[in-house]
Amino acid sequence: MAKNTHRAGDRKDGRLIRSISPYSKFVPFIMPQRNDRLINYEESFEITKADRFLRALRQDDAYKGIGLLHFIIAAYIRCLCSLPGINRFIAGRRIYARNSVEVIMTVKKEMSINAEETSVKVRFEPTDTIYDVYRKMKAATDEVKSGSGEPNDTDQFADIIARLPRFLIRFALTVLRIGDYFGWLPASLLEISPFHGSMIVTDLGSLRIGPVYHHIYNFGTLPLFLAFGAKYHKYEITDAGKVEKCKYVDMKMVLDEGICDGHYYAQFLQAFRYIFQHPDMLATAPTTVREDIR
Repeated sequence: MAKNTHRAGDRKDGRLIRSISPYSKFVPFIMPQRNDRLINYEESFEITKADRFLRALRQDDAYKGIGLLHFIIAAYIRCLCSLPGINRFIAGRRIYARNSVEVIMTVKKEMSINAEETSVKVRFEPTDTIYDVYRKMKAATDEVKSGSGEPNDTDQFADIIARLPRFLIRFALTVLRIGDYFGWLPASLLEISPFHGSMIVTDLGSLRIGPVYHHIYNFGTLPLFLAFGAKYHKYEITDAGKVEKCKYVDMKMVLDEGICDGHYYAQFLQAFRYIFQHPDMLATAPTTVREDIR
């Protein structure tokens, strides 16, 4: 993650990367909108070992609710320790290294068609284990589902804007876009914005459907939208000639290709896949955390 030593050109939420190649600096001018730069990726991940690991963790009452969502978030965070470029973002046609790890997801207050939904943003440390991820996610979602009826800061801000006449809403959004372009948005607004963060993740398996490709919003700084579906089984033949029952989950990712090149993304996906085959590594903190390039 980026260090907090602020220099000219840096933003409240990120450090300007100055040593990136000239071509990479030019990409945001060729493709100025985030939707211009999106690439779609899908893969079926074999999760037999990961699922067994999670079942063992659920034997402890303190982690009885831990599941694949927490595993995926923890795996993503662990990948950032060696590949911090995945957490970059583009704003004002410049590339920045994000100062923190922030994961966003939409939460329904109850599982019904008419139930209200809201966004939660959870901040993590690169050294967080799967236990840390579970505790932080549980605290955030429990607060939403507590039944207090009080909207969170994100909903309150959206409600204030939505009450304005339409021409003022358009004007307010124009002001926000200009402020975001130049890095003028206040830290308090960046903290509650569901459009500024490292990743949005959605668990469509909980709805018993497959994953979808979801666009990344042009407003904000999100470089990754990850969706995963319901778990399923496949029968495979091992090298020894035996039939083995394996568990899989399908994932679809929408990524901003402007923050790093294809080789870097390939390294990320390989590291991500490796963790599913070695889930125990998420139970302990990483020994090293690499900083992004200057």
